[in-house]
Amino acid sequence: MNSMVTFFSNLFKADTKAVENYIQMLLSMLSGSATTLSIFILTLLFAVPFAMLVALGRMSKNKILSGSVNVFLLIIRGTPLMLQLLIVYFVPKLFAVKVFGTTIRWSSYIAAIVAFSINYAAYFAEIYRGGIEAIPKGQYEACQVLGYNKSQTFFKIILPQVVKRIIPAMGNEVITLVKDTSLVTILSIQELMYFAKSSSNRMVSFTPLLIAGIFYFVMNWLVAFIFRKLEKRFSYYS
Repeated sequence: MNSMVTFFSNLFKADTKAVENYIQMLLSMLSGSATTLSIFILTLLFAVPFAMLVALGRMSKNKILSGSVNVFLLIIRGTPLMLQLLIVYFVPKLFAVKVFGTTIRWSSYIAAIVAFSINYAAYFAEIYRGGIEAIPKGQYEACQVLGYNKSQTFFKIILPQVVKRIIPAMGNEVITLVKDTSLVTILSIQELMYFAKSSSNRMVSFTPLLIAGIFYFVMNWLVAFIFRKLEKRFSYYS
């Protein structure tokens, strides 16, 4: 660390203390970015499959099930994510559970994953539903004539077309997810924005926040790049 500080101080002819502050800031932001990425990945891991269940429930012919899911979607999509984070974090603390004399603690990190997964599953579910309902009913009838069962029809014929249709909308939501991870700072989770704000206050400078913006931009550029590749991959369904 000291040799690194000395090297950059000599290279840029800058004050040693200032260089040390910036190096510490960048190292802490890299650490925070790892936490940000873990929240992002785990949210997708849980939200994507859960959203399919929600979408199927929303399209169910059972009015009680579809009605209940519709109310769930209305509540989740109609309230701020920040409020949902606070509710998921604080409400379970009112009902502490003890196992073998040990209180099961609801960590802020787990609360963030749960809240994000529920929130984004609601949005993904509506994207899925739009994609599924956009497929002409004649394709289902054609599959039935060809002898496909419901499972074969969905996974071999319908699903690839649905994926192709929903990629742009899913890309937008995933990019929003990357930026929304900054909200977990209200739970004192040490992610990218947490360290950016801490560094900004300590250094009395806006620079750490600008650098955090560059980190988010790079992550979203990678997400956009991946989704462009996916669009090309499924372009033969056009």
